[in-house]
Amino acid sequence: MTTAVLSWSDWLLGWRDRLLANPAFHRFASGFLLTRPIAHRHAREVFDLVAGFVYSQVLAACVQLDLFKKLAQGPQSISALARQFDMSNEAAERLLVAAQSLRLVEKRGLTPAGEQRYGLGMLGAPLVDNEAVIAMVRHHATLYADLTDPVALLRGHVRPSLSEYYPYTADAATAHAAEIAPEKVANYSALMSASQPLVAAEILDAFSFAPHRHLLDVGGGEGRFLVSVAERAPHLKLTLFDLPPVAANARARFQNAGITDRAQAVGGNFLAEALPTGADIVSLVRIIHDHDDERALTILKAIRHALPTGGTLVLAEPMSGTPGAEAMGDAYFGFYLLAMGRGQARTAEQLSTLLRSSGFDHIRLLPTRIPLQVRLLTASAV
Repeated sequence: MTTAVLSWSDWLLGWRDRLLANPAFHRFASGFLLTRPIAHRHAREVFDLVAGFVYSQVLAACVQLDLFKKLAQGPQSISALARQFDMSNEAAERLLVAAQSLRLVEKRGLTPAGEQRYGLGMLGAPLVDNEAVIAMVRHHATLYADLTDPVALLRGHVRPSLSEYYPYTADAATAHAAEIAPEKVANYSALMSASQPLVAAEILDAFSFAPHRHLLDVGGGEGRFLVSVAERAPHLKLTLFDLPPVAANARARFQNAGITDRAQAVGGNFLAEALPTGADIVSLVRIIHDHDDERALTILKAIRHALPTGGTLVLAEPMSGTPGAEAMGDAYFGFYLLAMGRGQARTAEQLSTLLRSSGFDHIRLLPTRIPLQVRLLTASAV
């Protein structure tokens, strides 16, 4: 039997771990003047991990009750809100006190009768008209149900409901696109459409489509991204490719936006059918992280086949290892995609490897204003 040789870093980190696990050290660190703030912060961070689900459910209740839009009209008393919520004053106060602790609402003084009023908080105000976040909060009920037993999910002992939510399930991946029923894609398509505007703004602030003539948006959903591009690049011809029922919704959106003279939506399955040709630039917005490496390569190779040599690919999605957003990229998306039944969060380096394997090079990572929401890679077809 061989004995493992510990490196200095192993030894040092092991010593640290034993120290942090020692109750006597906890008591000392919590009482000593210089270490007290650090100990208190770490204790709060651990408790936030324990209580995180409750925090998210407080937010879900606020969204379900439309609290932020109600308070956008002005501060209201507990009793006034309780009547609108169809609950007791005590229950309404419990919710408001919880929401205040999360900075979703804040106290705004008393009524003439001496009753406490509440208004929007620093984190609640941005949610008033934030369609993307509100849609995700409502959608999370399905995700949380799938995470009831995370170990069973990791072991593959349960079939998560979220896997039925996603249109590219195992059978759909090889089916002819015309066979995929509209109801199979409706919910997911609507969610992606609702969450698209914030992502579109990030992409368009980081990348200019001005030098290009024809954009193909693969997996473009109901067309909200292309409508945003159309506003910034009025010269650009636009083609959307997605499942037929989704493409039909995109055509209606293009009609409403008045861009049918230069925008078309083509129905098809990018996992099984050829992509339209003729574009000099292709966009992939939050698509690749929904697929394992094999399917990701299938999509990227299809795009390379559709592009001329020198054509550009813009790949935008949240990425693993994003500085300051590690928890979002690795914890949230890691388990969200597990419940979806396929896909993975990847680093920019891992995505670059997939791109090179598919016939792309000259890969650049462009800065975005809020990398937590989306990061951006560009690549050239070679």
